[in-house]
Amino acid sequence: MAKVYHSEIFGLRETKYDWLNKHNIKNVKWKKIYPRPEFYLFIPTENKQADHYYSFYKITEIFPVNSVGVVTARDNFVIDFDRRKLERRIDDFRNPKIDDEILRQTYDLSENKSWKINEQRGKLRRDHDWKDSITKILYRPFDERWILYHDEMIERKRKDVMHHMLKENVGLIFHKREELQIPYTHFMVTDKIIEHGGLSSKTTCYLAPLYLYIEIKEKRKNSHFQLMMFEPEVKYEARQPNINSELFEKLKKNFKKEVTPEEIFYYIYAVFYSNTYRTKYAEFLKIDFPRVPFTKNYKLFIQLGKIGKQLSDLHLLKSKELDKTIAKFTIDGNNKVEKPKYENEKVWINKDQYFDGIKEEVWQYQIGGYQVCEKWLKDRKERTLSLDEIKTYCKIVTSLTKTIELQTEIDKFFENVEKTL
Repeated sequence: MAKVYHSEIFGLRETKYDWLNKHNIKNVKWKKIYPRPEFYLFIPTENKQADHYYSFYKITEIFPVNSVGVVTARDNFVIDFDRRKLERRIDDFRNPKIDDEILRQTYDLSENKSWKINEQRGKLRRDHDWKDSITKILYRPFDERWILYHDEMIERKRKDVMHHMLKENVGLIFHKREELQIPYTHFMVTDKIIEHGGLSSKTTCYLAPLYLYIEIKEKRKNSHFQLMMFEPEVKYEARQPNINSELFEKLKKNFKKEVTPEEIFYYIYAVFYSNTYRTKYAEFLKIDFPRVPFTKNYKLFIQLGKIGKQLSDLHLLKSKELDKTIAKFTIDGNNKVEKPKYENEKVWINKDQYFDGIKEEVWQYQIGGYQVCEKWLKDRKERTLSLDEIKTYCKIVTSLTKTIELQTEIDKFFENVEKTL
């Protein structure tokens, strides 16, 4: 069997050239490495830790139905903060009195092989219920916008997965790989469809819904003519968990109790928000889908699940803990976002107005590749914040403050989680 050795040196190019001049294959201090499936990495890894990590369930094994996020290919046209503005744009698009070229220039629209302005306008005109396709999308962390989620206007709808999120549901957002970032922060929850760059501008995020809505067709016998005829097919939807049945059985066998889909989902969410987990397995998280350690301790499983539910409610901005916000916005002015700036627990949106009560760790907090408090405001540059948007920002600050507190609590339990199934 072949043996593989590794060595590396960091520094300036001149330093490396000098080192190479003084060394050869015989006098280099080599480290023997063991490339292993499934990636066969030619770098040193802690084999004991790798064996432990790769014994966990991969997130895509837990949630078999998953997909990358929506790609519109024309975000600025089919997505907007304001539903009415979006509807007016689409009204223009459907209006036969407006020339194609005017639309192209006005809205900076471009065509490709599968999307021609004239053809798509004709198709959209024939759909008199097009407004029913307008829904909310999670565009960036805590940043929900309106989208015309219509077959004729979206490049990649990811419909097989996203249609489950158009009903009552929650979903887990995660990444397959990302540049090394410690701690790794590429996780979030949503109850909406998601945009493919929702957590990073560098790599695409994935979504796994908790529940699947399955259309079922059946024929029912007519009570009056049972032997002669049948009624037409009856269609209805059944909801089933998008969770590997093997995992249900394994947890049931270990705990001697049934567990619910929600308990599994929120337990996973808590684990993913453990800073210990994120830091300890950072090298593995950057190269493939995350894996989940499941504790053997039922009480710990439930305890972490409760924290995961708290986190989820905070991140969906639905928690009652957000009724009283930490951040305040009390200075009158035009509410226009110019250049967000942080200074002494204040986030200035212009030279006169600021949000107050924001600790630096909250201002710096990242979800995925985005510094949340800064990104949310920067995406609204030159916009006038509405009262609802001001309230939302105060809730985001409060949510992140409480998230940091809960992460500390999760880490107190995480050592025991390592005693896995």
